[in-house]
Amino acid sequence: MHDEPTADRPRAAAARRFPGRAAAGAGAVAVVALAAAWGMTAGSGPAARTVATADHGPDGGEAATRDRAGGTRSGDPQEGTEGGDPPEGRELTPFDTRYPAVGRLDERLLKAVQEAARDARDDGIEFRITSGWRSREHQQRLLDEGIEKYGSEEKARQFVNTPQKSTHVSGKAVDIGPTDADDWLIRNGSDYGLCQVYNNEMWHFELLTGRGGTCPAPLRDAAG
Repeated sequence: MHDEPTADRPRAAAARRFPGRAAAGAGAVAVVALAAAWGMTAGSGPAARTVATADHGPDGGEAATRDRAGGTRSGDPQEGTEGGDPPEGRELTPFDTRYPAVGRLDERLLKAVQEAARDARDDGIEFRITSGWRSREHQQRLLDEGIEKYGSEEKARQFVNTPQKSTHVSGKAVDIGPTDADDWLIRNGSDYGLCQVYNNEMWHFELLTGRGGTCPAPLRDAAG
């Protein structure tokens, strides 16, 4: 079962049709003039969309990260993402597998999250994936941004791992939002094998036990 993706926005310019047959003489000249005027109007729109960069936490879990390109890559069947960023303006669910952030998660992890999401929905809770699979380049960028924000790699590592150690890069970690979904999963996640990993990141979950097992105590932070 998959959630339906949001509908595409209508195109800015739609083709116009002139009803009836063109009259001869002055009527035909009028039709030609109108068509020329319309052509000038249709071509006067902006050539490209404005590119917006989204703010996000150093780990990508405090707010949904977004596609810096602001749109869908031409010819890419997995739409609008770069390195695992959700596309601009799109909130991903665990069923949006057409996007790499979801579709490239570890198969067992994704299945557990989807099952938990269905059961949480019965309690009125909706899961959103604020960050899932990430490329090594994306992870390095997050680490670099964390170092810039906190002033040192040591402090940044409390919130974001290196590409070599990140379980997001291997597809074995997922960040869930909003807060009520995190709270539900902290209380019920072990039923699906899902566990909160870090005390300072209530949104970060991994498969750390069997179904119905006992989750290990969370680590202090991403630095260990």
